[in-house]
Parts: sequence; structure tokens; C-alpha cells
Amino acid sequence: MSTPSAAAPARRGPAVIGTGRPPWWAVAVGAVVTVLVTINLLDRGALERMDLRVSEVVGDWGLRDSGAYWAVWVPTQAGGRVTILVVLAALVGWIAWQRRSLVPLLRVLVALALLTGVVYAFKYGTGRTAPAYPGSFFHRDGASYPSGHVANAVLMWGVARWQAVDFGLPARAQRAFWVLSVVGPAVTGVAMVALNFHWVTDALVGAAVGVVLLGVVHALDAVVLSRFVHARGRRTAA
Repeated sequence: MSTPSAAAPARRGPAVIGTGRPPWWAVAVGAVVTVLVTINLLDRGALERMDLRVSEVVGDWGLRDSGAYWAVWVPTQAGGRVTILVVLAALVGWIAWQRRSLVPLLRVLVALALLTGVVYAFKYGTGRTAPAYPGSFFHRDGASYPSGHVANAVLMWGVARWQAVDFGLPARAQRAFWVLSVVGPAVTGVAMVALNFHWVTDALVGAAVGVVLLGVVHALDAVVLSRFVHARGRRTAA
């Protein structure tokens, strides 16, 4: 007779139909968008002019200096690293305690390492300044492109959704993380642009990079992480 912990609980979340692994074409589109937008911006093309026009419009709204500032700022934290890591720590801790598995922690660590390395390589490589920096858009002190908050929201909420589905959390939890993986990046990007913290293309490429990295983490997990842990578990059991 098996104990309740011996088998994973049934997945009861009909709103979450999969782990959210990006299909190959979505990863390819994300990579192409990242490359083409970056080339256009470095060439001072049409996308930079679009960014300037949007920034002028939202600058006229004056949200950063109004009473609505905090109401708009709070949604940006849906892409804040601290916010997401607090939730992920609770999620990973719960799964590790319930399932005695290191896989969720390894996935999070790999995602964080890739996110930090790739995003900051772009930030310091392009040196793009934020809208608040007048008169210069590619400068050695710039670190606006792409939006780390948006990339963080796409990648890390995607990883959280993946864990919830993969480890059979209750339907309510799966639905909640599905919503966060979709709404989190959207509200983060819109709020960042509305406050003139980022250009539109910063948010766009942040999302594209997040999709690419989520696909990479899924691929690494399938090839290395889960296989290694499962193989180690079989050796220990033997």
C-alpha cells in the first residue's frame, strides 16, 4: 500500500493546460525581434523615432509627478526581482518539502543566471539611456535596454507557472500562476512606459528576451537538469 506522498497528486487545474513551454517558433520570433530591433535602434532608425514620440506623449501626462504615481508604480513590481523571488522562494520551498526534489530550485537558479548574464550584456553592450536622460540615447552610462523588469516577469513567472503545473499543485494555484505569467509582464511593461521609466522598445525586447530565455531553460531542463536529478535518484535508490 503506497503512502499519499509516493505519487504526485492529480492535476486539477483545467485553466492551466500545459507548463507554458514556448514553442520553437515563439523562441525563434523572440530572437529575431531582439536582433532586428537592436539593429534598428543602433542605426537610429524608425523605432527610435517612435520611442521618442511615445515618450513625449506620456511625459505630457505627468504621471511621475502626480498623485497617481504610486498607483502606476505598484504594478511595475510585478516584474521586480525581489517580489518574484519572494514568491518563488515560497513555491520552491513548498515543493522541495513536499516532494523532496531539487529540480525546482535548479530551474530557478539557471533562469536567474541566464537572465542576469544576457540582460546585462545587452544593457552595457548597447548603453541605451532611459527617457529621463536628455539628449542622448546611446551612452556609456546607459542601462535601459532591454527592460530587466519585463524580461524578469516573462521568465520568472513562466518558471513559476511551470513548477505549479509540473508538480501538480492544486487547480487554484495553477490558475494563479498562469494569470501571473500572462498579466505580470503586460502590466509591468505598460506601467514602465507610462511612467517614462522605459522606452516602448525596451519593454518589447525585454519580453522577447524573456521568451527566448524561458525556452532555453526548458531545453536545458529536458537535456540536463531533470535527467541528472532523476539519474542520481535512481542510483541512490539502488
